[in-house]
Amino acid sequence: MREKTVAESAAVLSEVMMPVHANHYGSVHGGTILKLVDEAAFVAATKHARMNVVVASMDHIDFKHPVNVGDLLTLRAAVFNVGVTSMDIEVEIGAEKIKEGKSFAVGSAYLTMVALDEKGKPAKVPRLILKTPQEKRKNIEIKQRRQERIEHLCR
Repeated sequence: MREKTVAESAAVLSEVMMPVHANHYGSVHGGTILKLVDEAAFVAATKHARMNVVVASMDHIDFKHPVNVGDLLTLRAAVFNVGVTSMDIEVEIGAEKIKEGKSFAVGSAYLTMVALDEKGKPAKVPRLILKTPQEKRKNIEIKQRRQERIEHLCR
């Protein structure tokens, strides 16, 4: 199984937010954004593993700014850590007021995805090659988040 770089798993999803995505005030539902976060993580994990993947967990998410109808929502996902069968993915969420050309950070999420074989059992994933200082820093951060999540579950 060939090792892969962070860049090989990178995925970018963009979608214009429409009235169907929002409440009666024109603010996009958090659930809509969470669904897109899950989809972006799925793409990144699938690109890394090249097999079926499922979400095992998602860290909490803080929405720093509201997203409104007409905004372009962009999610950037990449694998920053791998275990034997699992992958930790960071999804950065941004938006742009298209008419104004103003971009802003909405938030970020961290998900753990597990690769599955043809029988639906956990399957080994390729090792991860970290090339840049930023990738190495994010790898350390995501491992710390994972450890904190595990400790929280054991309480």
